[in-house]
Amino acid sequence: MPPPARKAFPLRLDPALHAAVERLAAAELRSVNAQIEYLLREALRTRGIRTNDAEKDEGASAGLWPASVHRSRSITSVSTTVCGP
Repeated sequence: MPPPARKAFPLRLDPALHAAVERLAAAELRSVNAQIEYLLREALRTRGIRTNDAEKDEGASAGLWPASVHRSRSITSVSTTVCGP
């Protein structure tokens, strides 16, 4: 079965924004395209807007990490500051 058709369109981004998405994609082992799609789906889901593909809305297909994996990968370090008396 062939993969579902994808809508291709040009996207103009600020270079700094593209660089940030590129770093995030690399850290989460995604392509920049998959990272942008993930972020868009996450933003829509946060606002209560669902797409027609419920499985992708859950982030479980199309090369997207499940939400539980995404959350565990996003925490890189924790630092604490101790204040003296």
